[in-house]
Amino acid sequence: MRLKTPFIQLPLLFDAQRLFNEIHALDASCWRDHPQKFPGNFALPLISVNGDPDDDGVAGPMRPTPYLERCQYLMQVLGKIGAVWGRSRLMKLSGHAEVTRHVDLNYYWRDRARVHVPIVTQPTVRFICGDEEVNMKAGECWLFDTWRMHQVINADAAERIHLVADTVGSERFWSMVDHGRIPGDAATEDWHPETFSGSVSGLQPRLVFESVNFPDVMTPWELREHLVFLLEEALPHEQLALVKQISSRFITVWQELWAIHGDAPDAWPIYREKLDAFEQIMRRFAADLRLKSKMLFVEGMAGLIFLGALGDRRQRPAAQPVRHVS
Repeated sequence: MRLKTPFIQLPLLFDAQRLFNEIHALDASCWRDHPQKFPGNFALPLISVNGDPDDDGVAGPMRPTPYLERCQYLMQVLGKIGAVWGRSRLMKLSGHAEVTRHVDLNYYWRDRARVHVPIVTQPTVRFICGDEEVNMKAGECWLFDTWRMHQVINADAAERIHLVADTVGSERFWSMVDHGRIPGDAATEDWHPETFSGSVSGLQPRLVFESVNFPDVMTPWELREHLVFLLEEALPHEQLALVKQISSRFITVWQELWAIHGDAPDAWPIYREKLDAFEQIMRRFAADLRLKSKMLFVEGMAGLIFLGALGDRRQRPAAQPVRHVS
């Protein structure tokens, strides 16, 4: 998600030792290799598609895994943050490992904030986003701008473990973000987070999980919003005016199809034909364009439009009702 600043610290402070005790009680077999097999990167799934720990996808109803349901205080932490939760994991970096430089261009993360709560960390762990860098201390709660180039370097021999939770937020959540601390901002010098110790009563908090995250057919209004966003993020280039013209024409084509068919499945082949033709022409004329993040423009287009506008090639699980944990 694009934020107004690379980092925002939320006004909450959690008990990192209690979180560590809960996750340490889980068997080591719960940890998975990173999907891209990055060296020293491991994940323990907490919220996943249909609650399946082995499903690392981002399309489908998100539900708690058995691992999350065994961690009472961790659930209370999510409840205290107060949001609609999407895919969430514990992320581990082995000693001297790193999260390599990248930008989260996938459709799923366009409108989802990524919450970090460090559980095991050291002062030598460097979190770099854009031109800024912070050391997130154990128990703190942070957001960062996933649309900027970012990386994490663990310069210590000890491992680093964070709670990493994706969310579209909530009214309460975004109100709390408005009261967050921006590193280096003099206006927040007297800022102090609320310490949250949680409850030992055994009662679990009421958590809400997302059920809808990818469209079957993207509406023309959402399509326009993504295209305008990408074009505003594009660096100046001699081909940019032509790319804008092609994009504007494609919006009118998509709007025409939507007015006739809506998201009817029998019209998906028609949408697919137009989308594939748009992709081909964009890869031809926009191949050299770059975004402000230095990523290729067509990579942003692929993440948001080519892969997000039509669900005909995604495996969609059966719809499930919103589930609460209480």
